[in-house]
Amino acid sequence: MSAEQRQHTHHPQQPVDEDLVRRLIAGQFPRWAGMAVRRFPSGGTVNAVYWLGDSMVVRLPLIAGGAGDVLMEREWLPRLAPRLPMAVPEVLGAGEPAGEYPWPWSVYRWLPGANPEAGALSDPALLAADLAGFVAAMRSVTVPGAPTAHRGGPVAALDAGTRAAIEELRGIPEENVDCDAVTAVWEDALRAPEWDGPPVWLHADLMPGNLLVDGGRLTGVIDFGCAGAGDPACDLFPAWNVLPSDARKVFREALGVDEATWRRGRGRTLSQALVALPYYRHTNPAMACTARHVIRAVLGEG
Repeated sequence: MSAEQRQHTHHPQQPVDEDLVRRLIAGQFPRWAGMAVRRFPSGGTVNAVYWLGDSMVVRLPLIAGGAGDVLMEREWLPRLAPRLPMAVPEVLGAGEPAGEYPWPWSVYRWLPGANPEAGALSDPALLAADLAGFVAAMRSVTVPGAPTAHRGGPVAALDAGTRAAIEELRGIPEENVDCDAVTAVWEDALRAPEWDGPPVWLHADLMPGNLLVDGGRLTGVIDFGCAGAGDPACDLFPAWNVLPSDARKVFREALGVDEATWRRGRGRTLSQALVALPYYRHTNPAMACTARHVIRAVLGEG
């Protein structure tokens, strides 16, 4: 969770329920009217997701900031998909605002798989190699006109929000965060040389909830709403949010990550966790759990 995302979550959420989804589908996609609609449990904070029948999902923004993500995916997923080694969402229906629902929304083909769980991976090294393959494929995309990834700018842009979160965590002793130690890691990231190469394509939100695995292998990646061009360090998040230490090395070696990029990636991942933990600790167990795991992984890296 970035400081920008945290700001968005303060906005009132649009009411969404199964009846609304049924009305939207019936009004705009009558061929799918009458299909079963049921809420899909998700730890996401920007979109609501509903099953539509057995092979489709409906994704609707809950806040205004998510509407642009829908349009971004409609434009870019068809161009990115043929260039990527794993399955990505396929837009089957482009829904438009209607009645009491004010934003664009989409119907996607369902992608099978489960989210990886840190500490419970069947073959971490294979997953690390798969993740590196996906990130490398994203970086190699040369489709022109890429939008700028809002997370892809200088690490220093995250400084104020990160330090504010650290101070907030000092006041929550039950979380037992070593605030001096995380501050030292963060300041190391700030000292790392910034990326001076051309911007590269990024997914920019490689959280466990956006990864799909089957049999221990990465089979799909979802939620491209943050995708765009920027610092390659932004796609190193899985090194700390899901992979154990040995597999983290596999991931880094497969991508050939230099020291400065690794330090920026570690700092960016830590920043996201520090901002998310105090905000979600009582309201979103999945996000808070991931944040705690990242902090432990970063501080344990040595």
